[in-house]
Amino acid sequence: MRTSSLFAPTLREVPAEAEIASHQLMLRAGMLRKVASGIYTYMPLAWRSMNKIIEIIREEMDAAGGQELAMPAVQPAEWWQQSGRWDVYGAEMWRIQDRHGRDFCLGPTHEEVITTLVRNDVRSYKQLPLRLYQIQAKYRDERRPRFGLMRSREFLMKDLYSFDKDEAGLEESYALMYQAYSNIFSRCGLDFRAVEADSGAIGGTGSHEFMALAASGESAIVYCDKCNYAASVEIASHPPVGSGLGETPGKQKTVSTPNCRSIEEVAVFLNMPTDRILKTLCYVADGKLVLVLLRGDRQLSEVKLKNALDCLELNLAGEETVTAFGLAAGYIGPVGIEKIKILADAEVPLMVNAVAGANQEGKHIFNVNYADYKVDKVADLREVEPGETCPYCDGILQGARGIEVGQVFKLREKYSEKLRACYTNENSEEKNIIMGCYGIGVGRTLAAIIEQKHDEYGIIWPFAVAPYQVIVVPVNDKDEELMQVAEDMYATLLKNKVEAVLEDRKERPGVKFNDADLVGYPLRITLSSKKLAAGMVEIKTRRDNKVIELPITEAISWVLVKLKEEGCLK
Repeated sequence: MRTSSLFAPTLREVPAEAEIASHQLMLRAGMLRKVASGIYTYMPLAWRSMNKIIEIIREEMDAAGGQELAMPAVQPAEWWQQSGRWDVYGAEMWRIQDRHGRDFCLGPTHEEVITTLVRNDVRSYKQLPLRLYQIQAKYRDERRPRFGLMRSREFLMKDLYSFDKDEAGLEESYALMYQAYSNIFSRCGLDFRAVEADSGAIGGTGSHEFMALAASGESAIVYCDKCNYAASVEIASHPPVGSGLGETPGKQKTVSTPNCRSIEEVAVFLNMPTDRILKTLCYVADGKLVLVLLRGDRQLSEVKLKNALDCLELNLAGEETVTAFGLAAGYIGPVGIEKIKILADAEVPLMVNAVAGANQEGKHIFNVNYADYKVDKVADLREVEPGETCPYCDGILQGARGIEVGQVFKLREKYSEKLRACYTNENSEEKNIIMGCYGIGVGRTLAAIIEQKHDEYGIIWPFAVAPYQVIVVPVNDKDEELMQVAEDMYATLLKNKVEAVLEDRKERPGVKFNDADLVGYPLRITLSSKKLAAGMVEIKTRRDNKVIELPITEAISWVLVKLKEEGCLK
C-alpha cells in the first residue's frame, strides 16, 4: 500500500468528544469516524487490525472444536418472551416492528436464536457436545454511549455457545473456552486477568470476565497477591467484619445533628469513626421503595443488591420519593420502619451501638443495635476494597482497573429448559441440554490494545494485530535515486509476503515521521540521501523507539528475521 492511496486522513488536534487514549488516537490516526452517538465507521487501517483479531479468534475457536455459522441480527420477540428476557433488557433493546405489526428486536445477544436452532435439529446424545459460534454485529441502545468503541451501540462480537449432555461436559467446554480466551488475548499482546464475575442479564451461575488491565478501565477488580483469586468488585466477597464488638448494648439516645446529611459530616460532628455509623440507602426496585443498610465506611455493590432483590430495574430513589414515604432525606434510619422492605449487608448484624438516622430532620440515634429494627433479608451487599485479606488465603487483595474484553458463562439449563431444547440419553430418557455462552468484544479488544500500547506520539501496535508491519520512508521525495531504492525495497518486502507501506507522499519529513508514529507501524525503515551515500539505512522499532543502522544489503534480511521472531512470517 502507498500512503498516497491509503484512505487514512490523520488529524493534528485531539477531537473534543474523545475522552480516552484509544478513542483519541483512532480518530487522529484516521481509523475511526463517528456516524451517530455510539455508532462508528471503521476506516481501512482499523478494519485491517480488526480482521487480524478476528482471525486469531477464529483460529482458537476452531482449535477448541467450534463451528462457525451466521445468525440473523433481526430476532422475533416471541423467542425472547418465551425465555423471559423480553423485558429484562428494558430500554437497552432496539425493538422494531415489521409492516404487519409483528415485534422483533435487533439482537443484543443470540441465546434465544441458537437455542431454538439446536432444539429443532438435535435429538440424541450422540449429537453432543456441540460448540457453535459466530462473529457478528450486536445492538444495544446504551443510555450513555462513550469512550469510542468501549461503550458503543453497534459493536462486533464473537459469541460461541456450547451444548453438552451433562455438567461434566459443560466443565470441559468451559475449560476449553477459558484456555482459548487466554490464548487469544495473549496473542493479541494484552496484559489481562480472568476474574470471577456476575452473569448479569445473560444469566446462569458461574462466570469469568477477561479484563485488559488499564487505568482507563470502567471496571474495578481485586486480586490476591499470593493466590490466583481475582474478582470484579461487583461480586468479590469477604467474611463480614463488625464494629463495636465486645461492647454491651446501650440505651438508645436521640441527638441533634444539624446540617449533617452525609456519613462524613455525621462522623466529624460526633467525632466518631465512620464504621460506627449505620448507612441507610434508598432504592426503587421494580417500582417499589427499599432501604439498604451498610456500615458507614462501606460502598454498596448494586449488582449484589439487584441479585438479592431479583429485580429488573434498580435506581436510587429521588428526594421526592423518599419524602412521599414520610422519611427525612439525609436522616433516614431503620428504627421504627414498618412498611418498607429493608435489606442489610452481612456486616450490619455485627454492628454494636451504631449511630443511625432518626427519621427526623437534623437528628440521629445513638446505640442502635440489630434487635432494634426489622430486616427482611441479610446478604453480602458491599464492595470489597483493596487492602482487605483474601477470602481464600492470608494474602492481601490488590486493586486494579480493567476493560472487559470477554466473558464466559455457565448457562446450564437457563435457556434449554424454557425453550425446550432437549435430547434423549442412552436410556431413552429426555434431558435438558446443558449450555454455556462465551463472548468477546472485537472492537473493545482493539481499543483495549491501544489503551495499553501507546505513548505521547501515537499507537504502539503488537506485530500480530498491526494494520501493516513495516513502513518504508524515503526522506527526500525529490531524490530520484533515493526514491528508486525505496521502491525496490518496498517491492522486495511485498514479494516476501510482508505487509508493507511505502510513504510516497510529497510531504515534509516531519509529517511523514509523525504520521508513522501516530499510526504505529511496528517497523520503520528510513532512507535518506546521506545514509544512502554510505550504503546504510535506519530501522526504528516502534515498541521501544530504538533506531539501528544497517547496510542496505542487510536491511530486508533483518526485517524478515524480526517478523519471523514475532510470528508474522512462516
